[in-house]
Amino acid sequence: MTRAKSTIQYKKKDGIAIISMNRPEYNNAQNGKMTYDLDKAFQKATNDDEVKVIVLKGNGKHFSAGHDIGTPGRDVDVEYDRKSMWYDHTNKPGGEFWYVREQEVYLNMCRRWRDIPKPTIAMVHGACIAGGCMLAWVCDLIVASEDAFFADPVVRMGIPGVEYFAHPYELNPRIAKEFLFLGERMSAARGYEMGMVNKVVPREELESSVLEMAGKIAQMPRLGLTLTKQAINHVEDLQGKRNGMEAAFAWHHFSHAHNDLTTGNILSGFDAKKMAKSQKTNAKKPAAKKPAAKKPAAKKPVAKKATPKKKR
Repeated sequence: MTRAKSTIQYKKKDGIAIISMNRPEYNNAQNGKMTYDLDKAFQKATNDDEVKVIVLKGNGKHFSAGHDIGTPGRDVDVEYDRKSMWYDHTNKPGGEFWYVREQEVYLNMCRRWRDIPKPTIAMVHGACIAGGCMLAWVCDLIVASEDAFFADPVVRMGIPGVEYFAHPYELNPRIAKEFLFLGERMSAARGYEMGMVNKVVPREELESSVLEMAGKIAQMPRLGLTLTKQAINHVEDLQGKRNGMEAAFAWHHFSHAHNDLTTGNILSGFDAKKMAKSQKTNAKKPAAKKPAAKKPAAKKPVAKKATPKKKR
């Protein structure tokens, strides 16, 4: 019997747990199995007293292409051992199927991971798209390589952003609107300028930079780190983050229902390939170089006629 490939890899080094998403052939698109495997890895790191800091990364070319909306491993109809107080979605009709599943697998999982009592760092390279942004945003810090980019293009599906609606908190509201309205890629450099990314480094220095940062954090007292994280998360919630997400999640599912009624598909017919194509089509093209202005030809000096000398 062939053993199923693990969707998550876990290792520990010097008080740092390194959790790697491991579906590189699908750019780490998150199916149900990966989500629950990731939860197990986070729980393992949380339970280990030797672990002070948790790092999340992706194997392969990209951090994560988002939720699995079209690979052979897509498993929306599979029941897993649920982690929140929701019932099985697999035998439910219509919108209930999607609403219950996404409460458990997307919204509540992300909230659960955001509240991990240990510092978490997202090590982002390549693409970090839609559901990939959710995984980066639940982490306390984001360190990105210079080639990394972020995008949430789901407005093209008629959907107002991903389920873990942290956009106005990760970016300011006006930039969040731009991010969603256009659906274009945001470079790591601009993410840093907006305060979403903590640090941008060359690709070859990404892992060493993250581990250096994690090592410094690991020197701090465990309880001090936990209480600091709780205090800042609490302030965000007082600012309306949790309540805002509840409302956005409801609108998200209204759009699913509308899409299903009008197109017969909750994603308006988009799959991974169509979405990737739309991203490439809408990616900003470098401005064409203007031809250099030709310098006017130098005028040849007009030969002066010799003035005849007057006879004295």
